Amino acid sequence: MCNSILHLAFQKKSCIFAVAYFYNICDRKNLKNMVESIEKKIFRKIKRAKNDLLFSVDVFAKFGNTKAVNKALERLTKEEKLCRVATGFYALPKMHDDFGVILPNIDEIAIAIAKRDKARVIPTGSYALYKLGLTTQVPMNVVYYTDTSARFVKIGKRTIKFKKASSRNLAFKGEISMLVVQALRSLGKGNATNEEVVHMKMILQNENPAHLKHDLLLAPVWIRELLTEKKEK
Repeated sequence: MCNSILHLAFQKKSCIFAVAYFYNICDRKNLKNMVESIEKKIFRKIKRAKNDLLFSVDVFAKFGNTKAVNKALERLTKEEKLCRVATGFYALPKMHDDFGVILPNIDEIAIAIAKRDKARVIPTGSYALYKLGLTTQVPMNVVYYTDTSARFVKIGKRTIKFKKASSRNLAFKGEISMLVVQALRSLGKGNATNEEVVHMKMILQNENPAHLKHDLLLAPVWIRELLTEKKEK
């Protein structure tokens, strides 16, 4: 009697395990098919994009759940169809005959992050100097002012630091005038050479006059005086 009960219990238990195993296999199969389908959708979207260079994971959320989307992106990266340039950001790799794979630059990555976070960002310090052509040395650590929370983003061996700033420091209208003000702030009062000041004034000639007038009012007094002073004849 006891043996019969144990045998029946064993059969039921085996049946439960068999059913569980079957559904587990089905789930894996369904996940694999789902991931393959999501892969195609993701890759098709990226290939069809004309202006976007970088893609946030959020863009692909409509294609499936988080686990399946991440798995699809992982496989596309492993197959070298996509490049992971930063946490949560992917790009279509572009090949150069001499330099190999070309990835989006720091500015493109920072702007993509700002777009995702609905934030404003402006480059500061040594990166502003580099963008103006006042130095040829590419900074390894780039600092951007932002109106969102401060944080670091690792890009290979380089780092982007987003530094919380006041609304005044983010209110610039002109891209050139913004860079010039940030570059001079980085150099400090009295530290810019005559050649650097002449170079900046020459570049500012390409700025929208209305934007320049607006942005000079946001700059410290010494920068405003330096950029508006007339050269003695």
